[in-house]
Amino acid sequence: MTSFTEPERYELFEHPIYRFELDRRAFLEIVGAGVLVLLWVDSGKAQRRRGPRLPRELGAWLHIDDKGITHVYTGKAEIGQNIRTSLSQVVAEELGVPLAKVDLVMADTDRVPYDRGTFGSQTTPIMAPQLRSAAAAARAALVELAAKKWNVDAKEVSVAEGSVRHKDRSLTFGQLTKGEKLVRNVGQGTPRPSKDWTIAGTSAPKVNIRAMVTGAHKYASDISRPGMRFGKVLRPPSFGAELTRLDASAAEAMKDVTVVRDGDFVGVVAPTAREAERAIAVLDAEWTTSEHISDQQLFDHLVNRASGGGGRRRWGRRSGGNRGSIADGLSAAAFTHERRYKVAYIAHAPLEPRVAVAEWKEGALTVWTGTQRPFGVKSELARALRIGEDHVRVIVPDTGSGYGGKHSGEYAVEVARLARTAGCPVKLAWTREEEFTWAYFRPAGVITIHSGVSKDGKLTAWECHNYNSGSSALTPSYEIPNQKVEFHRTDSPLRQGSYRALAATANLFARESHIDDLARKVAMDPLDFRLNNITHPRLRRVLETAARKFGWKSYKPGKRRAAGLAVGTEKGSFIATVAEVSCPEDGEVSVERVVAAFDCGTVINPGHTKNQIQGAIVQGLGGALFEAIEFADGRITNPRFSAYRVPRFTDAPHIEAVLVDDRSEPSVGAGETPLVAIAPAVRNAILAATGDAIDDLPLL
Repeated sequence: MTSFTEPERYELFEHPIYRFELDRRAFLEIVGAGVLVLLWVDSGKAQRRRGPRLPRELGAWLHIDDKGITHVYTGKAEIGQNIRTSLSQVVAEELGVPLAKVDLVMADTDRVPYDRGTFGSQTTPIMAPQLRSAAAAARAALVELAAKKWNVDAKEVSVAEGSVRHKDRSLTFGQLTKGEKLVRNVGQGTPRPSKDWTIAGTSAPKVNIRAMVTGAHKYASDISRPGMRFGKVLRPPSFGAELTRLDASAAEAMKDVTVVRDGDFVGVVAPTAREAERAIAVLDAEWTTSEHISDQQLFDHLVNRASGGGGRRRWGRRSGGNRGSIADGLSAAAFTHERRYKVAYIAHAPLEPRVAVAEWKEGALTVWTGTQRPFGVKSELARALRIGEDHVRVIVPDTGSGYGGKHSGEYAVEVARLARTAGCPVKLAWTREEEFTWAYFRPAGVITIHSGVSKDGKLTAWECHNYNSGSSALTPSYEIPNQKVEFHRTDSPLRQGSYRALAATANLFARESHIDDLARKVAMDPLDFRLNNITHPRLRRVLETAARKFGWKSYKPGKRRAAGLAVGTEKGSFIATVAEVSCPEDGEVSVERVVAAFDCGTVINPGHTKNQIQGAIVQGLGGALFEAIEFADGRITNPRFSAYRVPRFTDAPHIEAVLVDDRSEPSVGAGETPLVAIAPAVRNAILAATGDAIDDLPLL
């Protein structure tokens, strides 16, 4: 299970981008005169120490109104993974109501229980059981209430289709409760076993699909407030540049334009987004810059600046799964293999760039924004603007994708600061170039592996070191008697942080590429070699399922056309991917077909889970084949889609997603793990087709 403090969540440990210099007059205008003592508590740190404390009271999670609509409350955010539907399904299942009668209230810090955030594939394993338990408790309370009203045994009362029933009489939930709260604790009810599900476990369509198709559904970028104006922030010419002089007279002379300068923060507010852009353009600013390395120097830098080699010791060195003796394992091997794998920085490139709307009323701040951590952003706003958290509300409309890239709230802080001076609601939307430049990136990394294998294809030794990209899925899922795995923190020249599946993609790429190389050394089929070293039954099952569905044993490669496979586990789920590629001598590598077998325990919505697998594979193809951030002199040199290639329709292969719906296992998240095996599967297919062993991402 993902830890909240995984090392590759670098963005949660960054210092604030801005230090505002709030003068006394502005401070008193916000909080009023008199003596005020503010105490900020980093809720994230508090939760990391104690773990999540979820409310026990049923009313914190669920309320049935007098019309029979069940309102359910969760701090999770909808960012395209379709948890709005799957969470509604488990509530409808447990409560015995039609799916249309469930209203899921999400990610509004004034209305929902505290939540760490939507990340790490934790929504399904944590929130789905919580809401199931709440709904089961509500069902039990309704039965008791009806039994008492009718003066009958509760065992004679049933619940179905939003009504309680006893023989030939019935009452809707609304008629029974009359909108009053159900007094009960979560856990005081028995959830239905998954084998009896009729709503959960089915491919129910999106609950708000009609609004999405018609355009009525509002995303973060669609938010508008009465009297709203538009903001823009002055960006430095390079990372780390310091503002030394600013002449804002030309912008201040523009009609209805407000210039805001606070410490090292400079921005403007104007009646339209276009006028805000013009105002920023006429600001006369001078900057001092510093020296930076380029992407050509990156990988040596990461190794040379690692912890213990001159780098910062924020986390130092981490180990996991170490056992036996590497020296003994290597000496017992018939063959040894040593390789260095490199993984580039890549951008999240969400469909919807960062956007936020801020509104101040009587010293209280409301921000509408697309974030994966509404309560985390609430804390950021309170700290940056020097107000109590009880004066901040964050509302997260459905958001156009995040992929781990919307954990921090700098854009919310920016727009809140602009709105405070402007005295009106302000909207700030980052441009695509701002998104590519000032957001954080998936960490780059260097991974070294030194291994040994016996003549009969048994792994004898495995020493692996990861520099910078992270420790997720670093420990091998193979049976190896002698192993040493270590993660080394190092200095990153670019701002970096969480990305879908974290470092599991990098670590699986290195490991599964290395495994194919070892299979070739002992002249074994890559599938047989893996099965020869895997004992975990669920991991073996997905591997065998994917190979069977693809037709691995009967597959006949063609001229510069072949297949490769990869297998792995992360966040409690298991993935095996087989990819077929063609590699024409006079053209670009093309991924023709992909078969992926996935085991995430009990599946809540099969159709949408398959969509997650397919989407993850397409996204993973970008990082596998061509995505890489280029930089020099403190600047990103490819900050737009015309220069930074993401997968296009023509890049999409035929994808067959195969679900291993194991009802004996609890549900775990499906949003991340399907991404991690596509890059090594493609790499191994290229190796089989051409004989070229490529050790770097991207492959092309």
